[in-house]
Amino acid sequence: MRRIAVSVAAAVAMAAIILVPAHGKTAGLKGEVGPGFDIEVKKGSVDVKRIKAGTYKMPIEDKSSAHNFHLKGPGVNKKTGVGFVGKKTWTVTLKPGKYTYQCDPHATAGMKGTFRVT
Repeated sequence: MRRIAVSVAAAVAMAAIILVPAHGKTAGLKGEVGPGFDIEVKKGSVDVKRIKAGTYKMPIEDKSSAHNFHLKGPGVNKKTGVGFVGKKTWTVTLKPGKYTYQCDPHATAGMKGTFRVT
């Protein structure tokens, strides 16, 4: 009987580990800029247009020294530097509202996008 109780407790603990993201963070968002005049935020292979509020780990890949990646919205204002080429991982807490991502030197030329957090 004791063996069954221990097995059940272990199964419940494993399910909790698998189903609950660590520290409430959700993976899956990725920001990318360059090497041409492209900038995007994706979840998997799909451009983000609407996403749920929460805390996300967000890898940023900046592929050009002529661009930067700038994310701004309610409570968020993060960017890579123009001249930086490489990868960074941000942890961002997205609150309901509209967010803009852009390359600052080329935003007026259309190198920007938006998504909504609900």
